[in-house]
Amino acid sequence: MLADILAGPILRRLTKQQLVLWWVSPYQASGEFCCYIEDEQVLSVPLSSDNVSIFSVGKRAHIHLLDIEIDLPSETYIEYDLLLVNEYSESQQAKALATTLPNLCYQDKSRPSFIIQDKINNLLHGSCRNPHHPSSDSLLAGDVKVSNALTCPEQRPALLMMSGDQVYADHVAGTTLYAIHQVIELLGLNGEVLDGCSVENSEQLYQLADQYFQRENILPKAEVITPWYKPGSSTPIFTSTYAHNHVITFAEAVAMYLLVWSPCLWQEVKLTGFAVPNDHQQMHQKELSAIKVFIEGLDKVQRLLAHIPTYMIFDDHDVTDDWNLTAKWELATYQDPLAKRIIGNTLMAYWLCQGWGNDPERFTGDFWQAANSYQQKPSKENQDEFIEYLYAFSGWQYTLPSSPKLVVLDTRTRRWRSEHNFGDPSGLMDWEAMCELQQELIGQDAIILVSPAPIFGVKVIEAIQRVFTVFGQPLAVDAENWMAHPGSASTMLNIFKHPKTPQHFVILSGDVHYSFVYDIELRFRDSSPQIWQITSSGIKNQFPQPAIGVLDKLNRWLYGPYSPLNFFTKRRAMRVKARKVPHKGHQRLFEQSGLGYLELSDDGSPNHICDLHVDGTMTEFVESTEELLP
Repeated sequence: MLADILAGPILRRLTKQQLVLWWVSPYQASGEFCCYIEDEQVLSVPLSSDNVSIFSVGKRAHIHLLDIEIDLPSETYIEYDLLLVNEYSESQQAKALATTLPNLCYQDKSRPSFIIQDKINNLLHGSCRNPHHPSSDSLLAGDVKVSNALTCPEQRPALLMMSGDQVYADHVAGTTLYAIHQVIELLGLNGEVLDGCSVENSEQLYQLADQYFQRENILPKAEVITPWYKPGSSTPIFTSTYAHNHVITFAEAVAMYLLVWSPCLWQEVKLTGFAVPNDHQQMHQKELSAIKVFIEGLDKVQRLLAHIPTYMIFDDHDVTDDWNLTAKWELATYQDPLAKRIIGNTLMAYWLCQGWGNDPERFTGDFWQAANSYQQKPSKENQDEFIEYLYAFSGWQYTLPSSPKLVVLDTRTRRWRSEHNFGDPSGLMDWEAMCELQQELIGQDAIILVSPAPIFGVKVIEAIQRVFTVFGQPLAVDAENWMAHPGSASTMLNIFKHPKTPQHFVILSGDVHYSFVYDIELRFRDSSPQIWQITSSGIKNQFPQPAIGVLDKLNRWLYGPYSPLNFFTKRRAMRVKARKVPHKGHQRLFEQSGLGYLELSDDGSPNHICDLHVDGTMTEFVESTEELLP
């Protein structure tokens, strides 16, 4: 018999006026949501269609989003409970979370809890959580951090910001894909018809005996235009080196989310029992070992996400590698029916499992009508129509009315395409999106800006990416950074120079699989805003050594403060200082997996920046007087 909660509850948007909670059940739940202060009930809200939206993705999989108005005190320890009633059980008695999920409560507590913090004094942040990477899952370090400050408003993190690659749709372990297919059958997740594929529908796809580690044979290819005297050829649209188990269907994408957020369904599936090609056996054994360790920590991850407001935004791997990297890639992808469906399926799953909870009001009206048409009748026509709506949708970005104000950028779907060469990298945001960003910043003294890719990156890596672009191979090195496109680069830098810009900019980023911190100010200006580029990546991923050490040295040698190469950079008007990593000599880039932790002063400036690690250690980034970059 399935558990009452398959994934979640995840605490999402939380302000003085609003509380949003996400969870998945095998039935459409009824019951009650309650809050307690010092064991006295201060809020009781019956679950109804007025406050709970339900999206059914299968016979036994119903995604719930509770969105309620609240009037509760800030800076106060508040416990909550979700009392669910299974209408199909004989007793029909409401079960408390402590009964349904005994692992959800911290020691000596009988309920999960939260603290409303409109003023952000500290927060957790990170990106890039690959379940089968051999590094540790750093969300476990966040669980310890919250546990140690559970009842203390000054020390308990105000929120968790996950800035991209919460899942890897394009880099799936064989074990995980095998588990995904078992979950699809167990929950009766929606099937679909597949155009442009060697199989007609999802059922046939799941039955393929030779699909594990071989999905690149199914994934679509684009025709390469060649001169008349040369034979035609084709190239993969999905260029990820690890696309052997790329998710294809909507059901696969949803099942993947359920498996990375919760331990429940792993108890219902087998990890082995599928055919692995001989040349992938070694890789499979490594992935299997990593997945087993990953599963062991999921109860603590589930506990963390139930206790801290969690905000999310996509980056490439949430959908696929190279997602909208160039206009040429977009043309090839969205003209191919299978490629278009794969991107649409992962975007549908992102909305349901990540985007929806960030700011539910953005997904009402026409959006909900398009989504609900598919929910009511998951036909090919309704699925295609919903995917078309998602492609046209431009509201993935959002803000939080906190102090400092949190502004989260969509750097994937509103790209500034290259006009002179469709094969060049697109700008991460187009002109209209940049204008909207500037309006969000006006009148603010301090801002927390979330950009999945660092705005101020490592110059030598950007130079290498530029070289590959010149030779027509931007996809080979994921040549996407803010400085790769002249329009978006100059516009973003001009925003920092604007006289009405906030005086304190904290930029949170991920994406790159290493961590670093820059202190930035404008040259030749007395009233320069102070900017901090804080990059923490990855939560469960890391850049290999010694490669990162070599790139770090090259960066310091080639782009030191007196290097003439600085005159050729777009940010030559900026003074950039890289913070030190203790016990790493001159190294400024830190490769170990970790979860970012940030403490802010009253004026919005950082006073403590570090990465937290599962072994209990902490890596602090300390100020340097040495100017390293242009």
